Amino acid sequence: MIQRSHLIEVKRKLSLFPVVVLLGPRQCGKTTLAQSLGGRYYDMETEGSQARLDAEWHEAASGEQLVIIDEAQEAPELFKRLRGTIDADRPRKGRYLLLGSVSPNLISGVSESLAGRVGFVEMSPFTLPELGSGKMDALWLYGGYPDGGILEPKFFPDWQNSYLSALTSSDLPKWGLTSSAQMTRRLLQMLATLHGQALNASQIGKSLGIDHKTVQLYIDFLEGAFLTRNLPPYYANIKKRLVKRPRIYLRDSGLLHALMRIQDMDMLYGQAWLGQSWEGFIIEQTLATLSSRNHTVTPYYFRSSDGYEIDLLLDWGNERWAIEIKLTSNPSKDELARLNKVADMVEASRRILICRIAEPFGSKHMNVTNPENWLSDALL
Repeated sequence: MIQRSHLIEVKRKLSLFPVVVLLGPRQCGKTTLAQSLGGRYYDMETEGSQARLDAEWHEAASGEQLVIIDEAQEAPELFKRLRGTIDADRPRKGRYLLLGSVSPNLISGVSESLAGRVGFVEMSPFTLPELGSGKMDALWLYGGYPDGGILEPKFFPDWQNSYLSALTSSDLPKWGLTSSAQMTRRLLQMLATLHGQALNASQIGKSLGIDHKTVQLYIDFLEGAFLTRNLPPYYANIKKRLVKRPRIYLRDSGLLHALMRIQDMDMLYGQAWLGQSWEGFIIEQTLATLSSRNHTVTPYYFRSSDGYEIDLLLDWGNERWAIEIKLTSNPSKDELARLNKVADMVEASRRILICRIAEPFGSKHMNVTNPENWLSDALL
């Protein structure tokens, strides 16, 4: 079994809180990770398991075993009951592990009912440090879902298409999305074509025949289900006009490629949007790796109206890192000079160019590196 990097953070949070909520997209590996910890397991998507938890509630609450409740968003009435059980023995930590496929704002009652009693861990599909450097191109093409091809290539892209069909027709409406399955699939298709570009909800709304507020509501829901990421713009006090709309990304590159009807690496390399696919892949791998290591950082992008940009700007609170992402094994001096110039505009303390170079070089202040080194060493 591949060791998931999030396991360390889950164990740490269990030592600090009575309840830990492990969040992440459907079928990213949450259940496998949770069951590796042992304990009593209940799946709220099955009526039998819900009835069993109800019947065994006092036994489970008073026992020493970890109680794992999967797909907790299916039973929001549990949260108030959990609060009473936890408050009866407040000092005791590591009692419950809840798994959820939607973000806290979509899980009714978590923040309200369990405030001060719960720690959150966000889990992603596989990351490159978990798989090893020899899997980089496969991870880019297939994405990180365990069943999506990264472990068994024959399942791509059929698995992704089935996954999206299940989400749009069943899961998303069940969680509260009011859009029809056909409308949601059309929206996802449009967002795939806009991957890595500034989001224009009004333009999307005109194409779909709905208003921009509805488009934004749907996109917010997709983000809450860990399907898309809105990367906000960074506002700097400089004498340039800045792009102020967020950039939209499909979080998993395999889902992006399936939506764009990519079959293999040869097809991918023939696409005009190849660079945006690579850029989104590295951004998501970076943010997922940071999250798994409990690093608190705010991500942005930066772009001026005259074309100066930074693909990923990491704001650590006390410093900023400017990151440029290129699909090349031979970066030019001009690219490095331009990165330095834009990084100066936002007063970034570190400048990183991530490309496919064989051997990283540079200093801590200005570094040219590859994804393996960046994710495995530079982000520790």
